[in-house]
Amino acid sequence: MSQPFNAKIMINKIKASCAVFYVCLLAFILFAVYVLYLNQEVFYTAHDRSEFIYGDSFLHRLLSKPFGLIQYIGAWLTQLFCHPALGTSVLVVIWVFIFLVGLKAFRLHDSAAALMLLPIACLLTSVVDLGYWIYISTIRGYWFSQSVGYLIMLLLLWIARLTPRKWHIVWYAMGFFIYPILGWFALLFILCLILIEKPTWRELIGIVLLIFAASIWHTQFYPYLKFDDVVLAGLPRFITPSDMSERLSTPFWVLGAVTVAISFRFGEWSIGRLGEWSIGRLVIPVLCVVAGISFTWSLMYRDQNYIDEMRMVRYAEDDNWKEVLKMVEGNQKPTISMVFLKNVALMNEGGLLDRSFKMGNIGYPTTDSETLHVTFLNIVSPIAYFNYGMMNEGIRLNYELAIQYGFSPFYLKELSRCTLATGEKNLQKRFTALLHYHPFYSKWQPIPVPSKVKELQNAYSDEITGVENSDSYIVNSISSWNKTDSKVSSEQALFYSMISCDAHHFWSTLRKYMKMHEGELFPLHAQEAYIIFIDREPEEKPMMLPVEEGVYHRYQQFCDMLARHVKPGKILRKVAEEMRKEWGDTYWYYYYFGRKYVNPSDRQESEVQS
Repeated sequence: MSQPFNAKIMINKIKASCAVFYVCLLAFILFAVYVLYLNQEVFYTAHDRSEFIYGDSFLHRLLSKPFGLIQYIGAWLTQLFCHPALGTSVLVVIWVFIFLVGLKAFRLHDSAAALMLLPIACLLTSVVDLGYWIYISTIRGYWFSQSVGYLIMLLLLWIARLTPRKWHIVWYAMGFFIYPILGWFALLFILCLILIEKPTWRELIGIVLLIFAASIWHTQFYPYLKFDDVVLAGLPRFITPSDMSERLSTPFWVLGAVTVAISFRFGEWSIGRLGEWSIGRLVIPVLCVVAGISFTWSLMYRDQNYIDEMRMVRYAEDDNWKEVLKMVEGNQKPTISMVFLKNVALMNEGGLLDRSFKMGNIGYPTTDSETLHVTFLNIVSPIAYFNYGMMNEGIRLNYELAIQYGFSPFYLKELSRCTLATGEKNLQKRFTALLHYHPFYSKWQPIPVPSKVKELQNAYSDEITGVENSDSYIVNSISSWNKTDSKVSSEQALFYSMISCDAHHFWSTLRKYMKMHEGELFPLHAQEAYIIFIDREPEEKPMMLPVEEGVYHRYQQFCDMLARHVKPGKILRKVAEEMRKEWGDTYWYYYYFGRKYVNPSDRQESEVQS
């Protein structure tokens, strides 16, 4: 009589465990979809800043080192991120195959199948944790190569386990010979195959191959490479002359550790031991999903300015300045790159000297402490140079960055636009032709050079100075444009003399501006700057200009408010925060807190002296 009752209980337990597994699987899928959705702009930037050059030279360059073929495949697939949804879909398909093949390779059943979510969580983390390294990383095919390499490793492991055990020695040898293709995944394959079965003399041979494979390949076939580059071939390492990150390699070390742990017959052990109790079948999926989600969420780079910068660059590449301005509206702490793109947009759309300081001109540093050397130079300098008519500087800078980080679509597009502006048609056709080999740029042509850009280009001698291409270099260069008869350049010169808070440049550029815009309305922010400079740093023979009475009265109110807030010993950051809401839209606020407050992390604890 008890047998039917026990069978019914067992069936109910199995149904419950299946329900928990599928609920956990659904939770992980929804989380992954959400994370991938948040990073769509990151994936577009990944394609825009990733190099893939059609031809033998690029392929041979990658094949000259281990794991190069997988990197080549990854670099080709990265082009699909030109349409982020398409590239993401392909990446998800690869992960689905990893999950299914992993179940076969490790023979995971029932609730233990949830263990394969952990490797996928590591791979998901690796494409959303880069932060500003996306602009300076030189790892070709990074976005797909690790997933492709891991899938091939699992396929080999699955096939190897289908063959008689006496043939494993052949698979150990194959793992050695495919090392130039799979890199560290070949070593992981050998290690997993060793651990899956009970040790015999065959496994000892596998251990020997595992230990000496990389060393043999280095001495015999890759002596021109560093030993570390061969031993850890294919394992992403983030090192530049000025930056290094060990954190970004964490997902791959965890991926290897999780794979090795599963190889210890963990799936069979979990079902054989924990599976004896219904609680075991419930715990495994929950633990795997919680661990995977927690790991990804804790390492994912999350900063809205990071995403907004990318979107603004994307709009700026297409001269979509209205959308650029929409991105920065209401942002209380934009980065320096966002501030410059906003001002370029206002130059093209109009209203620079009436709207710029209302939208904010204080640039704040990025939040990624590991990549302090990723600056305005890496993100938007090429776009700024083009739009300010500094074509020779732009061509030089794009060449330098392309040589350093790769001839990606971004640099090829900027080089094409700059050479179009300078009239170098042959060069322009060569850069455009390179883009045409990319599947989504077959009909791409540079946008005609805007009239304001042409006017700036013709307004002064475009000399290559060779100095650092920083934001301060652009500010100081443009603020000295006071000897040309151009309305656009006179506006830019006046604006950037206001940004630099340089009285000498301000008075000279203001005279030029008033001459070139005779009969026009005196812009609001120019009036604000005129009032404060004539109050704080007047000329010996100051020029007298009409100022609206309301602007003058508001300046008096600002000075009264400043006098009430500024007290000895009070932190400057506190004063700026207290006055920002009411006065943050004025040039006066920028004059007192802007240049001193460009990098708040350096000065936020400074005390007011008087």
